[in-house]
Amino acid sequence: MPDPRHIALGGFLIAGATTHSHASWRHPRTSPGFLTADYYKRVGQTLERGKFDFLFLADNFAAPRRYGNSVDEGLRRGTQSAASIDPRIVLGLLAGATEHLGLVATTSVTYHTPFDIARVYASLDHLSGGRVGWNVVTSFAQAEAQNHGFTDHVEHDRRYDRAEEFLEVAYGLWDSWDEGALVQDKTGNVFADPAKVHELAHEGEFFSARGPLPIPRSPQRRPVIFQAGSSSRGRDYAARWAEAIFIIDPTPEGRKAYYDDLKSRASNFGRNPDDLKILPAFEPFVGETASIAEERHQVHNDLADPVSGLITLSNHTDYDFSQHALDEPIGQIEVPGIQGLAELVGRLSASQGLTLRDIGQAYAEGVLLPHFVGTGADIADQIEASVDNGEADGWMVSPAYAPGAFEEFVDLVIPELQRRGRLRTEYEGRTLRDNLGLGAPKDLPAVALVG
Repeated sequence: MPDPRHIALGGFLIAGATTHSHASWRHPRTSPGFLTADYYKRVGQTLERGKFDFLFLADNFAAPRRYGNSVDEGLRRGTQSAASIDPRIVLGLLAGATEHLGLVATTSVTYHTPFDIARVYASLDHLSGGRVGWNVVTSFAQAEAQNHGFTDHVEHDRRYDRAEEFLEVAYGLWDSWDEGALVQDKTGNVFADPAKVHELAHEGEFFSARGPLPIPRSPQRRPVIFQAGSSSRGRDYAARWAEAIFIIDPTPEGRKAYYDDLKSRASNFGRNPDDLKILPAFEPFVGETASIAEERHQVHNDLADPVSGLITLSNHTDYDFSQHALDEPIGQIEVPGIQGLAELVGRLSASQGLTLRDIGQAYAEGVLLPHFVGTGADIADQIEASVDNGEADGWMVSPAYAPGAFEEFVDLVIPELQRRGRLRTEYEGRTLRDNLGLGAPKDLPAVALVG
């Protein structure tokens, strides 16, 4: 098991031209090779050199069209999800290009079946030697529904009803092969022990699945489950199922409130709160001196375009912000998409007197992720303080330009964290679950709140 003082670290990326920073594709230090295998190999090998726990690849099923009901501006400005490739294919590539790095991809439960997803992630877990995680999301945008042949997306709470049953079925499929069921006895002519392979025979409200999954039990039994619930229903879902949670909040007080809330909800489901790793994200701007870091930060922010930010905000919330004046404040707005982000935008607008243009600028600079700016020691200080303050169990690092920002972080910040004993100097575990200190997978979590 890792030292309890160790801080979990993930690299956050979208397999496309833009991740959180909407200035990134324009940045002179960004490689344009997001459609090439070498680009992802370079990223993965850089993070492995830095002893990161994992690379996390986000995903979306549609080019953004909610802002002004058109894809044109999103394509012209190169916003998030304007162009990206399937992250699960990238995981397969990186399984052979890395040896220790955890490999996590986002896949929505809204437009897949449990059998399909269980099969994909069991296959990846075998091919990577037990290094795979799955970020479970519910699709939220009308454009995603339309790409899959539906007129409109499913209502928010109904999406989570379906998502609950989805994971129940996936867990059952992953457990359809017992340990030792695969025999491969050539002399005795026994390939597998039928007594240790089980049909699921699930018939539910949303899914039916007979089973078994035609893949023997994978090294981790099942992938590490990631989630990013932000609404009240989403937080309950995360507290029941997730082993690691990605969050966005630029303020220490907001991160601490989320941390305390999710740990409490996990306890209500009868879980040990320590089995749930909470990981906010930030964008680093690191330099050999503070002035170099500040200059890099300013160059980046000058490239950010507020309309690009509003296009992605509209996509995330499934709400058209083009109908509002740019230089007026916005309040709390009911949205069908990611409700937690809409609440965060409203809170920031009210507390800081921000106009919609200001929000768009901040969103373009990093989708409201905090920016950590300074020397390697300065940024290590911020990471260390946030964990010790109970805001996080670790962090995800989102590059403002790629892969250069990852390389700077590994060269300048990682040695500081290692010197302080907050990060491994060598990988100790065999699997992603080992390296995150999660231990063996637990049984199916409780359906109802306890007490």
